[in-house]
Amino acid sequence: MRKDFPQILQETIGISEEDYQDVLRVKREKGGNVGEILVKRKLATETQLLEAFSIRYDIPFWPKLPLKNIGTETVQKVPIHFLKKYFMVPLESRDHSETTSSEPEEGELVQKEHHQEPGYIVAINDPTSFQPLDDLVRLIAANHFQVVLSTKDTILSAINLSYDFNKDSAEQLVQDMEENGATIISEIEDTADLLDDTSDAPIIKLVNHIISQSIKARASDIHIEPYQDSFKVRYRVDGILYDLLTPPKWIQPALISRIKVMAKMNIAEKRLPQDGRIELKFGDQDIDIRVSTIPISFGERVVMRLLNKSTSLLELSELGMSQEKLDLLKNMVASPNGIILMTGPTGSGKTTTLYALLSSINRPDINIITIEDPVEYQIRGISQIQVNPKIDLTFSRGLRSIVRQDPDVVLVGEIRDKETADIAVQSALTGHLVFSTLHTNDSASAITRLVDIGVEPFLISSAVIAVAAQRLIRVLCSECKEPYIPDDIMLENIGITPEQLRQGTIYRPGGCQKCLHTGYKGRVSIIEIMVMNTELKSLILKTYDSNQIKEATHMTTLRHDGAQKVLQGLTTIEEVLRVTQ
Repeated sequence: MRKDFPQILQETIGISEEDYQDVLRVKREKGGNVGEILVKRKLATETQLLEAFSIRYDIPFWPKLPLKNIGTETVQKVPIHFLKKYFMVPLESRDHSETTSSEPEEGELVQKEHHQEPGYIVAINDPTSFQPLDDLVRLIAANHFQVVLSTKDTILSAINLSYDFNKDSAEQLVQDMEENGATIISEIEDTADLLDDTSDAPIIKLVNHIISQSIKARASDIHIEPYQDSFKVRYRVDGILYDLLTPPKWIQPALISRIKVMAKMNIAEKRLPQDGRIELKFGDQDIDIRVSTIPISFGERVVMRLLNKSTSLLELSELGMSQEKLDLLKNMVASPNGIILMTGPTGSGKTTTLYALLSSINRPDINIITIEDPVEYQIRGISQIQVNPKIDLTFSRGLRSIVRQDPDVVLVGEIRDKETADIAVQSALTGHLVFSTLHTNDSASAITRLVDIGVEPFLISSAVIAVAAQRLIRVLCSECKEPYIPDDIMLENIGITPEQLRQGTIYRPGGCQKCLHTGYKGRVSIIEIMVMNTELKSLILKTYDSNQIKEATHMTTLRHDGAQKVLQGLTTIEEVLRVTQ
């Protein structure tokens, strides 16, 4: 006798009848399906749910799919957005010339007859999506197929991989353009193909491919750099620039014009710097691209900053800080007034940390207003203002208006001038908690920078609660990192003693397919926090020399924090020295 679904959930996952009835209530009130609600409320993981579905519907669950069975002909028959919308993917079942006698691999469909007509494996995530499954089978004209269950991530990976196989590579696109160069140029000049967003235009295909490859590689920036006889396309992954493509020089004007059209820039103006913005979707991800062009000797140089708006904001606990630093930050943001400064170069994660701090205190009884350039993430419950110099909405003018909006907490994207600094200080002295960023090398230099801008030392000592300096270091790939013992010079440079070395293991990068053979995957922050105690406040009234201030703090510096990450096996000595030299 077939068991009902609540009984299967109870036996396989341990979900009680009360929890299941509660899920049904949520479904009646808010809609959705039972599986999504169970996963969202963390009563079951996606894998556990699919295992339960496998028992209920008698459909095998495959955690891995045979990606070698991806066929490009199948993809051409089915729109990619259809597969991604319903989380299903067809994989070809290879025809065998003889009866298979060996054991099948995991996720491999076995042909049992001689010269059997090739069939399909159709991986789905929702076993109740009968209509889309029927439509898919009809589109691919599958007479023989087997349905299996798989996770959303596995299905999306298979879809993306099949799409990649079907698409021309960037090198192939460039090669085709070189072979038909004269024809393509005449098409661009005669019919203005750059303005028509059709996939047939080679330039459009090339730009789309550059952007999609960069998104898949988790790149933060794309650089298009013209030289005398060539131009280069590079992207930045985990803070390091890698070459992506070196197309022929004659493609340069058309490629840059296409990007400027997408960013709604003036394509006729090539003598002045311009800024623009592109908003696009990549699968189920919303991507925001900030585009900047500057004229140089050999054409226009373009940098595109990629921002994935679909990724969720990080919590404080996810930033990779030690418990001691987390407690220190939580104590600081609990202050009713004062300034908390975050310092570091561009791309060091200052904004991400500030957003995490804001999210930790975001409650209905607190009025939080921000002014930023640009607004990178929308946070529910927080009023965010976008700087717009074209209408004279600057940091200083916006901040002056914010103070009249009865805020409890204010975030200023960056303190750039004396006027902004003065208003921030006055706000802190009149009962507001102010967060902001500064571009300095370390936390002690922030005091020197504020004095240089024109803020009086006695105001700094009264208003500033703490200054934190941050850097991002690459994390070793867990699949290929190798343990080793570094030489004494390296240990001395980073400040690791022989006693500390005996308590931890130090690794170096390897290189595998998962980390694109770089040895690193992802980044984590290292941070130093300078708390303004009585001793420091007195010292600032006498001197604002950053070296003397640093000596008086006795804080854990960026390099010391990095050394702790090295001993934990998270990163390498070279990586810490690279960002803290």
